Amino acid sequence: MANKYLGRWVAMVKLGFIGEGANEKTVLESANFTALLSKLGLEFVENVIDAKGGGNLLPEYLEDQIEKLQEKGATHIVILTDQEDASCITSVKSRVDPEENHVVIIAVKAIEAWFLADTAAIAAYLKFNYKCERPEEILKPFNHIRQIRLEKAGRGVNHKKQLCSRILQSGFSIENAANHPNCPSAKYFIEKLKSLATTE
Repeated sequence: MANKYLGRWVAMVKLGFIGEGANEKTVLESANFTALLSKLGLEFVENVIDAKGGGNLLPEYLEDQIEKLQEKGATHIVILTDQEDASCITSVKSRVDPEENHVVIIAVKAIEAWFLADTAAIAAYLKFNYKCERPEEILKPFNHIRQIRLEKAGRGVNHKKQLCSRILQSGFSIENAANHPNCPSAKYFIEKLKSLATTE
């Protein structure tokens, strides 16, 4: 099976996704993200796997999850996780210990930093023109968003799932986050997807 992308005929790539937690799963199954995959000519295995925590993103725990995705036809496995308190993204990637056809995407410091990087979505959610200059330098981006909302709207946000749902309703997309001048981890994700789209 082949797909034409950017004027070239390429072998069809089918992606299987594993997210660290519920928010990663929700973002990867969102309409904006699946539309991006379609635009790039990438197929994906439906039902993103929720690893239910970074501690489960270890080779001995990932084996069964990867096998399930491969049984559904996945040619490549994409794992989305957060850096959190790890000293660097390299240490996170080493812990996952990916195989050759696996791609590990690490949101710095957490996926909520990508929410901050999508200037239009975060402004729509907060209901004022807020711009975060360096989202990946904020140690606890969820707490940062909660505090801003508390100050501006008089109420915060109860938990990360609620924030994720609301920010997606506000139009969040990883593409928009990747366009931020200081969100290289989101940009890297988009670049990796584009490179997979042209895999022969």
